[in-house]
Amino acid sequence: MFRRTFWFGTGVAAGVWATTKVNRKLKQLTPDSLAATAANKALDVGARVRDRAVGFALDVRDNMAQREAELDDALGLNAPVDRELPALRHHTAIENSKDPKYVVDDHATYSYNRNEDH
Repeated sequence: MFRRTFWFGTGVAAGVWATTKVNRKLKQLTPDSLAATAANKALDVGARVRDRAVGFALDVRDNMAQREAELDDALGLNAPVDRELPALRHHTAIENSKDPKYVVDDHATYSYNRNEDH
C-alpha cells in the first residue's frame, strides 16, 4: 500500500511540474509576450549601440584635437609672434586716381530689384 501511495504522489508531482512548465512556455509564446521580449531586446541593443557610438565620437574628438595640436606645432602656429603685423590696407586692389574709369564711387546707389528691366 505504501508503494502505491508513493508512486501516486510521485505521478501527481510530476504532472503538476510538467503542467507548470508547459503553461509558462505557452505564456512566453503569446504574441504580447513575444512583442514585449523583442522590444526589451531592441532597447538593450540600442543602448549598447548608443554607448559605443558615443565612445567612438569621444575617441575621434580626442584624436582630432591631438592631431590638430601636432599640426599646429609642425607649422609653427603655436610659436609666439616676435614682429608686428603690417597695418591693414583700406584701398581697393585696382584703384588708380589718375584714370577716371578706375575711380571708386562710394556714393553710387544700386538697385537690387530683380524685376527691373535691364
